[in-house]
Amino acid sequence: MKTEPVIILYGGRTGEHEVSLASATAVLKNLDLNRWNPRGIGIDHDGTWYLQKDEDLFPRKGNLSVRRDPQAVVSILPGRGMTVQEKVLECACVFPVLHGTYGEDGTVQGLLEIAGLPYAGSDVLGSALGMDKEMTKRLWLQAGLPVVPYLAFQKDDYSQEKAEKAFGFPVFVKPVRMGSSVGVNRADSPEELRKAVEEAFRYDTRILLEPAIDGREIECSVVGNRQPVTYGPGEIIPSHSFYSYEAKYIDPDGAALMIPADLSEEDRRRVRDLAMRAFTTLGASGMSRVDFFYERKTGKILLNEINTIPGFTGISMFPLMCVHHGLSFQDLVTELIDLGIRRFHERQHLTFAYST
Repeated sequence: MKTEPVIILYGGRTGEHEVSLASATAVLKNLDLNRWNPRGIGIDHDGTWYLQKDEDLFPRKGNLSVRRDPQAVVSILPGRGMTVQEKVLECACVFPVLHGTYGEDGTVQGLLEIAGLPYAGSDVLGSALGMDKEMTKRLWLQAGLPVVPYLAFQKDDYSQEKAEKAFGFPVFVKPVRMGSSVGVNRADSPEELRKAVEEAFRYDTRILLEPAIDGREIECSVVGNRQPVTYGPGEIIPSHSFYSYEAKYIDPDGAALMIPADLSEEDRRRVRDLAMRAFTTLGASGMSRVDFFYERKTGKILLNEINTIPGFTGISMFPLMCVHHGLSFQDLVTELIDLGIRRFHERQHLTFAYST
């Protein structure tokens, strides 16, 4: 059986660079080599793309790294794909295993669209909306979905007084367009709020304030294009004050993962239904992990965030929920590639030039 070339794109100009290396390592380990012929493109911290050597794609230990070879710099040509030293790279599909800024936010997706390449995951609009926590919440609210309350600030209009009065304490401060809890902090006092806001503005020009919800952290995986399927829900039980970057990726005991979540069948159905509606409202496609809070006192289920390129590491909830509910890691990777190729071919049949 002839294999098709798939490019795994990883690394990136983001605080989640190391997470991407771990996710891409897991994707490659679970790639069906009887069907796909993997190539790797690593993106350095400065944004340069490098074609990786085949022998670097399956390290004996640890995660992938980015080999910075000046002779292997990748160029993007509109309508012609990717080239290295003027040689076009064959590519049936690009799998962006990128988290956060310049990877999950629609920028890379737009670049791949202009290059004329199929790719896995959400398109430009779905990616950009999913990355922008404020726009996500606005659309969900407009669609009548239950959302964690929030207040947004631009860097130029931030008011400490208004922030303190918004929800009281404790409160969470987040950059609008970051993932993996980078730049997210809990504030229990005006001084902690000031420091949290200062740090959040290091990562973005807009921030969100949200009240601390006394709730359980519930997640649900969604896979598909126009007819998506939900897998889950699962529950995160953090040992830290919240599910921070350190709890997710540094502390091996940072959180316990419960799949399936200990919920009634009715609540599981509600979570899956809300995850589906959250996914389709934003025009997401391919894959997403939708995050919720289950309020302990009221039993309310509130949408928190969506991740259009969720983690694929060995402790990442997105693939674990899929596996638990019958979709193997290898079949998941294959399905995501197939969904990207299918969407690309559907668009290829559209007419973009007007004629009478």
